[in-house]
Amino acid sequence: MAHAERTSLRRLTKRSQFVRAARGNRAGRSAFGLQMIDSPDPVPGLGFTVTKKTGNSPERNRIKRRLRAAVTACARDFRPSHDYVLVGRREALSEPFDKLVSDLAACIARVHAPRTSGKPNASGPSGHRNTRA
Repeated sequence: MAHAERTSLRRLTKRSQFVRAARGNRAGRSAFGLQMIDSPDPVPGLGFTVTKKTGNSPERNRIKRRLRAAVTACARDFRPSHDYVLVGRREALSEPFDKLVSDLAACIARVHAPRTSGKPNASGPSGHRNTRA
């Protein structure tokens, strides 16, 4: 693969930035979830989070390293004036790296896709699908 052009990304560090992104559009895959919201800053912002229930410290750190590497491979797909949060899941440890990168590119496209129904990417007001018929 050719050396990708280095695109600058801003790191999200404050809790308020993560909470704000959680109110935006979402897309998910088995290895991670992606949250996105508009931002006044022209440089794309990026944050990573992996909860303790995902695994112990070395496992969580390995998940974050793999996701950071996937972000580097997809750096040109992130759009200016948006903040993104990647929520790592345990499946990111065993997922082939090429699949992580392709899933991330697909998720970025999905959170930016125009909505046809006027609803966010969640199925209900609480964000959970109603499984009852």
